[in-house]
Amino acid sequence: MIDHVRDLTSVREATDRLVDAVSSWDNAALAEPSRLPGWTRGHVLAHLSRNADALVNVLQGLPMYKDGATRDTDIERDAGRPLDVQLADLRESAERFQAVCEEPADWTRTVELRNGVTDSASRVPFRRWVEVALHHVDLGAGYELRDLPEEFQLREIDFLADRWSGRADVPPVTLRTPDGTDRGRTGGTEGAPVTVTGPLDALLGWLSGRGDKGAGLAAEGGPLPELPPL
Repeated sequence: MIDHVRDLTSVREATDRLVDAVSSWDNAALAEPSRLPGWTRGHVLAHLSRNADALVNVLQGLPMYKDGATRDTDIERDAGRPLDVQLADLRESAERFQAVCEEPADWTRTVELRNGVTDSASRVPFRRWVEVALHHVDLGAGYELRDLPEEFQLREIDFLADRWSGRADVPPVTLRTPDGTDRGRTGGTEGAPVTVTGPLDALLGWLSGRGDKGAGLAAEGGPLPELPPL
């Protein structure tokens, strides 16, 4: 069962961890490439700040972003800011998100995110945790998928497996850890079933298009399926 209060604590901890790491940088470090194609570290931080405000909109019943073009323009606008401005924005936008989450609300209500996607309000804090945690990894600053809490890895694997479930362009896949534990299934119903085995961080990296994207996994029944971009 989703516990949004507990997830909010995890969001705060993940945000503090990221801010502490970035605080040791200088302006030049922000201009270095991130692990996301075409984005500097400054782009990643700008996105995180604007995402916090976008999720405030979601919880207040407003459109997440005005439109896709505005979202992209805002990130480009904010990507080149100096470190002190980026850090202040990260902290302040995170506090705005926490504040709206602490207001009395019906957490069972359905909210709308981007592109018509809907979800329970109670899952929004976990979605924010995902943004902060995975983008911390994307900064390429020594925090890796294997450093993410096991609870987070398991939940995000479940979430992404559900996302790829039913896709005609992905064969039936069983996810398994080296100890033989099945961690769920994903993909569609067409094609030969494939069992993908590896540690949690490698499974998460493959499902999310991060890390070595499958180099640490073993596929049985066929080649490692190529997943569409998120």
